[in-house]
Amino acid sequence: MKHLLSIEQLNADEIEKILALASVLKKDRKASPQVLTGQQWALIFTKSSTRTRVSFEVGVRELGGQVMFLSGADIQLGRGEPIKDTARVMGRMIHGAIIRTFAQQDVVEFAQYSGIPTINALTDDEHPCQILADLQTINERLGSWKGKRVAFLGDGDCNVARSWIWASARLGFELVIGAPKEFQPAADFMAKVPGDTVTITDDPKAAVEGIDAIYTDVWVSMGKEDEAAGRIETLKPWQINADLMKHAKSSAIVMHCLPAYRGKEITEEVLEQQAPIIFDQAENRLHAQKAVIVSLVRG
Repeated sequence: MKHLLSIEQLNADEIEKILALASVLKKDRKASPQVLTGQQWALIFTKSSTRTRVSFEVGVRELGGQVMFLSGADIQLGRGEPIKDTARVMGRMIHGAIIRTFAQQDVVEFAQYSGIPTINALTDDEHPCQILADLQTINERLGSWKGKRVAFLGDGDCNVARSWIWASARLGFELVIGAPKEFQPAADFMAKVPGDTVTITDDPKAAVEGIDAIYTDVWVSMGKEDEAAGRIETLKPWQINADLMKHAKSSAIVMHCLPAYRGKEITEEVLEQQAPIIFDQAENRLHAQKAVIVSLVRG
C-alpha cells in the first residue's frame, strides 16, 4: 500500500491489518514506533477541521516526525497553481502528505505526481480515515463487524456514506442506507459496488430494525451551506431520537463522526446517552491514522 486514497482501493486484508495495528498502537501510545524520525510531513487542508487536524498532527509527532500545516490560503494552490505542480515541488522537500479538500481527483493527482505517501483526510467522495476509526470502534464495542448490521441514516450520498458502502462491500457485513429518495446513493455509484451487502430504504423505522450500530452524520456538509434549509426540512424524519431508537435492538449503539448538531440529525438526549461510544470514535481517529502512516512507511 503506497497511499490511502479511499476505502474503495483497499481489500479486506489491508483493512484488517491496519485495524489490528491500530489496536496495538492504542494500548501503549508511549511505545509508538519511531518510523518518521527525520521526516517532515505536510497537512494540506482547504477544508476546516478539528478532529482530523489534531489527530494527524499528534499522530505524526508521536511517530517521531515533524509536521507543517498548510491551508489553501497559505500556498499557491489558493491562487490557482495546478495540483500536479504543487505535488512535484513538495515531493522533493517532504516525506508524506495528508490532504483534506473538495475534489477526490486532487488527492489522486497529488499522489501520482509527488511520489510520496499521500493520505486522503477527506474529500467530497470519501472519508476513509473516519471509517477506519469507526470500524475500530465497532470491533471494540461489538467484538467484530462480522455478522453485524450497520445502518447509516440521513444523507446517504455523502462521503462518509460512500466509504461505509465500500467497507461493507470489502468486509462483507450488512449495511442499510436509510435516506429519502433524493438523498440516496446515485445509481451509477451503486453499479460499481460489488456484491449484495448494501440495501437502501426510504423508511426510517425499517432502516433501524434489527440493527447493531446506527450511524449518522451532519445533514449539511461543507460546501452545501446554500442547501441548508431544504436539507434540514427533508431530512427531519431521519433524526436519531428516542422514538426511532425504540425500533432498533435494545443493545444497538449509536455512532456519529462529529461535529454533531443537536436537534438536527441527533437529539441531545441520544447523543449524551451514546457519548462514550461517539467520543471513542473521535479518539480512534488518532490510532487508526497512526496505523495507516506506519503501514505506508513500512510498505
